[in-house]
Amino acid sequence: MTSLTRTALVIVAVAVLLLGLLWLFQRQLIYLPDRGSVPPAGEVVPGARDVSFTTGDGLRLDAWYVPGRRDVTVLVMGGNAGNRLHRAPLARALAAHGLPVLLMDYRGYGGNPGSPTEEGLYLDALAARAYLGNVRVIYFGESLGAAVATRLALEHRPEGLVLRSPFTDLAAAGQVNYPFLPVRLLLRDRFPVAERIAAVRVPTVVAYGTRDTIVPARLSREVAEAAGGDVTTVELAGAGHNDLSMLNGDELIRAVVALAGRS
Repeated sequence: MTSLTRTALVIVAVAVLLLGLLWLFQRQLIYLPDRGSVPPAGEVVPGARDVSFTTGDGLRLDAWYVPGRRDVTVLVMGGNAGNRLHRAPLARALAAHGLPVLLMDYRGYGGNPGSPTEEGLYLDALAARAYLGNVRVIYFGESLGAAVATRLALEHRPEGLVLRSPFTDLAAAGQVNYPFLPVRLLLRDRFPVAERIAAVRVPTVVAYGTRDTIVPARLSREVAEAAGGDVTTVELAGAGHNDLSMLNGDELIRAVVALAGRS
């Protein structure tokens, strides 16, 4: 065996090992929860209270509920990082317009038990929707949460749908962030937003930032184009993925309030 052949075999072996490790530990790259406990809801959002509900696979999850005077509740499904404490500014902004808000946390987030997976996040959202009971609801999905909200909308029709920084599917977003990896081949969790949104026939808002480097605007535009319902796009000029304007900016909040007014 020549030295060149041995070198090639070593390179291949290392590549296979690295890909194997990425396949095994990929969820640690996808889900970045803040697992720490959060303060009582009322200390963060005026009038809010701590609530909990149980998922179909037996996990008891904590969340925050903010009452409001209007008859449409906003169910907020967060992105892949942080916890509900980080989304408190969104809840406060919506509550200021009289909208009740359920700010949920997935399994493994915000002191909740369990570990996140695509199916697990859906079960969490399903339990949150069941907790709200027979009320009118708008689903608000942030980034990865947009995929969760879209799937939930297929089986439990909301009054409206807000998708903030949605991607067409997780592989497309992953390829942007890891261009040197065969992301589509490796992924176990798929989150196919564009495929599912075509069958969702409700008023929909798609909001995105023009300088988002995590979920590029083109992916969000493709989601808007694929939507089966009436779509309003909110393009936040110069905004990046984690900018405040993407959390509780006036333009975003106005779009949610307008959607609630239509329902």
